[in-house]
Amino acid sequence: MVQNTLMKKRRAAIVLLVGVLLVLAVFLGSACLPGFNTSRTTKSPTATTGLETVDEAWNLLFQEYVDKTKLDPEKLAQGAIKGMLEALNDPYTSYLDPEGYQSELHQLQGKFQGIGAHVGMKDNQTIVIGTIPDSPAAKAGVQPGDKILEVDGKSTAGLSLIEVVQLVRGPAGTTVIITLQHEGSADTVMLTLTRAEIKLNTVSWEMKGDVAYIRITGFSDPTDDEFDAAVSGVLQQQADGKAKGLILDLRSNPGGLLDSVVGIASHFFDSGAVVYVVANDGKRSELEVKPGKAQLRLPTIVLVDEFSASGSEVLSGALRDRGVAKLAGHKTFGKGSVNMFHQLPDGGAIYITISRWETPNGTMIEGKGLEPDFLSDLHGNDMVNWAIDYIHEQSGTKSTAEKLPVPAG
Repeated sequence: MVQNTLMKKRRAAIVLLVGVLLVLAVFLGSACLPGFNTSRTTKSPTATTGLETVDEAWNLLFQEYVDKTKLDPEKLAQGAIKGMLEALNDPYTSYLDPEGYQSELHQLQGKFQGIGAHVGMKDNQTIVIGTIPDSPAAKAGVQPGDKILEVDGKSTAGLSLIEVVQLVRGPAGTTVIITLQHEGSADTVMLTLTRAEIKLNTVSWEMKGDVAYIRITGFSDPTDDEFDAAVSGVLQQQADGKAKGLILDLRSNPGGLLDSVVGIASHFFDSGAVVYVVANDGKRSELEVKPGKAQLRLPTIVLVDEFSASGSEVLSGALRDRGVAKLAGHKTFGKGSVNMFHQLPDGGAIYITISRWETPNGTMIEGKGLEPDFLSDLHGNDMVNWAIDYIHEQSGTKSTAEKLPVPAG
């Protein structure tokens, strides 16, 4: 992916919320969607009336409020914006102050400081989607499905996802106290974690016998190049007659830059749509594959779970709808929002939900998730071993049909 720094920052202004990296870094399942103008505004009679009311309240404060020392225009403006966004009751639409906004732009470069846990929203609660290997969160035993109840003694109830992230993250070497509730447990756990600098290596691959195994833990700026390198290695193994199939592991992948997702999908089919974006006016925009990518032509199984979210759902849905892969595992998270960073005059930004996305066959994922072709209660390496057997069964090198889970639907 050849881009200069300015272009990367500009493209990072529009994001597809996948989950978030508690670093914590907002791994805001970001999507660089062409065709959207980050400076656009919409005017309506209702909006005008509302602004007149806000303007009158503002003027009254500055004319009548007893303690003039508290009338800080910048703080009042930020408070007004936060109040408007909270009224939407959308945990994925938030205000970031100038420092927070710049921090989020930096997080999309694949390097950050925090605890290294992916988080998302489910049933109005902040939950852990996954952790980064060797991160403070992983070493402390933070698990997918954990609910984050408090951060440094402050309840997360009613907070947006970004607000929780802002509480958790901080400079390397500083500490944060997190109160968790493990999935399926009524007990709470209080952990004191020391934040660290974490570099995201989002793609890893290896040969498992005659089956190539690629794991993607998220989609950041370096992911596309990392996957290109993995593809080169797999194609060399295939040319040598050593690769008979491919496992693409997207479990606990919260998403990330949609541009990277499109780049990866482009290795599996060389024309047509990867995803459709549906705007608030109902207009559908098509994002197509990138031309010129080396093509993978191997029997492919994609592993997903309940923490595969947003960008990983885009990729999973595209590969299945285009007929190049089957999905196996658990029903996915169901996060299909497209979000945009809109920078404000004070240097801060609004992170706002602007549209939804659909798979190439028109499946809307928001609130629903993807049902896998093969449902399974297997986890960890057991699921990988099943996938290896599945590929062998499909290629006729091993008959293991009795081990296959029941097809979904």
